[in-house]
Amino acid sequence: MILVAQVSDTHFDLGARNTARVERVMNFLAGLRRRPDAILVTGDVTDSGKAEQYTDARAALRTDIPVYAVPGNHDDRANFRSVLLGLPASDEPLNQAHRVGDSTVVLLDSSVPGQAAGRLSDDTLDWLRATLDAAPDAPVLLGLHHPPAHLFSPVVDEISLLDPGALAEVVAGDDRIVGVITGHAHSPAATTFAGRPLLIGPSTASILGGEWELELPHRVMDYAPDPAIALHIIDEKRRLTTHFRTVPMGGRVAVQPSR
Repeated sequence: MILVAQVSDTHFDLGARNTARVERVMNFLAGLRRRPDAILVTGDVTDSGKAEQYTDARAALRTDIPVYAVPGNHDDRANFRSVLLGLPASDEPLNQAHRVGDSTVVLLDSSVPGQAAGRLSDDTLDWLRATLDAAPDAPVLLGLHHPPAHLFSPVVDEISLLDPGALAEVVAGDDRIVGVITGHAHSPAATTFAGRPLLIGPSTASILGGEWELELPHRVMDYAPDPAIALHIIDEKRRLTTHFRTVPMGGRVAVQPSR
């Protein structure tokens, strides 16, 4: 089996709070008895794409576990590349494929510069098809920032992945794809997309509620809960299992508190 941790929507903003929450998450992952084979960061690494924010992110996300990150709508592709990844600056989509154990993790850049909603360009979709054609006969996990499905969120559903039909066609046509993971929603959620599991990872920074609890424009974001992550397991039967985990800022309490 492989174990992949998903960290999302960290929103590094040059403040101490969001940085401390990510550092707590990274310490939690490093201390697991069975550490993840990789950590996937599914977008909105920073709050506004500033170079200094990526400097903070690079320091907080540093670990000997492989970390692979993809941009979100709050990110800046050029600064993401040059400061976070140490690559030449470019505004082109940042699509990636990585071997993790016997599986392939494919990360798609759904960000659109200057827009909150997401879209996969024709070039990205062509790259995805070519990457899958070259991939071995082994499980494939797709990751991107924008969910390609309706989540009953008055905020996120207005700025989710536009025109997801082409992606759905690719996913439905390849039996190696075990699931799709995204961020963006600031809320752990699970549904299906093109006949596969669609797992939406929580944010380390805050929680965004659904239509049953939001009162727009007020009571939108909740900053009280502890940071949370997703842990994805791909087993020998090519089955995807996901655990959502809250990481308490105060640490683990092993004894039940007295009444």
